[in-house]
Amino acid sequence: MSTLPATETLRGRRRVRDWLGDRILFGLTFAAALASIATMIAIAWKIFQGARLSFEEFGIAFVWGTVWDPVKGVFGAGQLVYGTAVTCAIALLVGAPLAIAIGLYLSEIAPRGVRGVIGTLVEMLAAIPSVVLGLWGILVMAPFLGQHVEPWLHRHFGFIPIFGGSPQAGGSGMLTAGLILAIMVVPIIASICRELFLSVPRELEEGALALGSTRWEMVRGVVLSSTRPGIAAAIILGLGRALGEAIAVAQVIGAGIGIHASLFQTGNTLAAQIADQFQGAVSKIQISSLFYLAAILLVIGLLTNLLAQWIVRRFEVQGSGI
Repeated sequence: MSTLPATETLRGRRRVRDWLGDRILFGLTFAAALASIATMIAIAWKIFQGARLSFEEFGIAFVWGTVWDPVKGVFGAGQLVYGTAVTCAIALLVGAPLAIAIGLYLSEIAPRGVRGVIGTLVEMLAAIPSVVLGLWGILVMAPFLGQHVEPWLHRHFGFIPIFGGSPQAGGSGMLTAGLILAIMVVPIIASICRELFLSVPRELEEGALALGSTRWEMVRGVVLSSTRPGIAAAIILGLGRALGEAIAVAQVIGAGIGIHASLFQTGNTLAAQIADQFQGAVSKIQISSLFYLAAILLVIGLLTNLLAQWIVRRFEVQGSGI
């Protein structure tokens, strides 16, 4: 009987500590969530405030306007939107299948002793600074493409508009920029896909093989089928990486803007144009127009994230049979 008061006191103190710990945890996590929202709002407010002068001058027509003339004070983002779309499309068309294949090899085919080595080397690509990758593109990739790959493509597939036109002597152009972006998105998509494929229950894979499926049929029917939402989200994440890259693209895409069907021609992107001209802007309207480009990038990033969420939810609903 003499131990009951002490036991009740300990329980009371523990309840107080638990209550206090729960409130502190809630406060810290809620503050972190609010901080992220506040940061996003602050960034968006500053960008749109900076773009106000250009928006008042050019309106929504700025998005598809094709003139960028700092001397006359006339600006439009149409050529830059086109360059961004083309380079990102090349990056995903080349990088996404390659990254998925790497993820499948590391999770399903590679010997256990090889997985760690190759996986680490692939992920190390993400640690290479973009300026270093752009320098490699100038010195190695662009000359190789300009001397060997682009002339071969033009010679054999020149009747296709994207391979028409004369290849650039130095290899700079939208094709080179797109391939540089493909190198940059591969480690992101590959690492996510690898974790997705490893999360598939081993019993499902072994069951498919036991029923007579080939390895490819098992991969297609079990692994890829059950991880489609995650793969789509990984590709969208890679797209976000490609959209925001500026330095490496500015180094290899060439000096000049324009809407060209040929991938061999020079161009520019939204992010690269901001990096190229912001420090040397000569007028308030040019600075505001560069902020307008940033606002377009921000909106595109928001839309791509919403698209990724919609894709994931749609596949989840289909998978549940609802």
